[in-house]
Amino acid sequence: MNPSHALTGLVGHYGYPGLALLVGAEGFGVPTPGQTAIVLGAGYATHGRLSVVGVAVTAFLAAVAGDSVGYLIGRYGGRRLILRHGRRLRLTPQRYARMEAVMDRHGPKLVAAARFVDGLRQFNGVVAGATGMPWPRFVLYNAIGAAAWVGLWTTVGYTAGDHLRALVVDLHRFQWYLVATAVVLTLAYIGWWLTRRSARDR
Repeated sequence: MNPSHALTGLVGHYGYPGLALLVGAEGFGVPTPGQTAIVLGAGYATHGRLSVVGVAVTAFLAAVAGDSVGYLIGRYGGRRLILRHGRRLRLTPQRYARMEAVMDRHGPKLVAAARFVDGLRQFNGVVAGATGMPWPRFVLYNAIGAAAWVGLWTTVGYTAGDHLRALVVDLHRFQWYLVATAVVLTLAYIGWWLTRRSARDR
């Protein structure tokens, strides 16, 4: 059985707790299909098995809570690990300091937008915590991004109606391509930005 299909089955078996588990765990780096779980939960609401408001509220609270756990992980352990082992990934203290500068300048926008990008969504809170973004600012923009993200996929699932099964199959089929693409583009951008910054400093 496809592990992703088995995980999303938690929504069908356990309803809101299953949805909360999948969405929340995704927020601190666990590769669970939270986005698909929201679509599935909203689809069940179409047929009266769940409430669409309940799905939206559960997913929103779980998303904010999951990212908050990720933030705490990054804040109280991420920075130390990066400075100790980052050189293995060519993330030197100087480059880490530049990443902190980027988060200081553009952090709120990145936190809100990362919710819509597979790969970034899973480590959004960890990165924000590790780079020292203030907690109140993180909570505010994380909540804004989570509200928009949950609203979008709840609407998609609820309006899909009888086409829900085909939609979920398509999401499972393409989600790993989206993750790989997002990771490659993110690493390419970071590499380009660091190279440009190093050349400018010289």
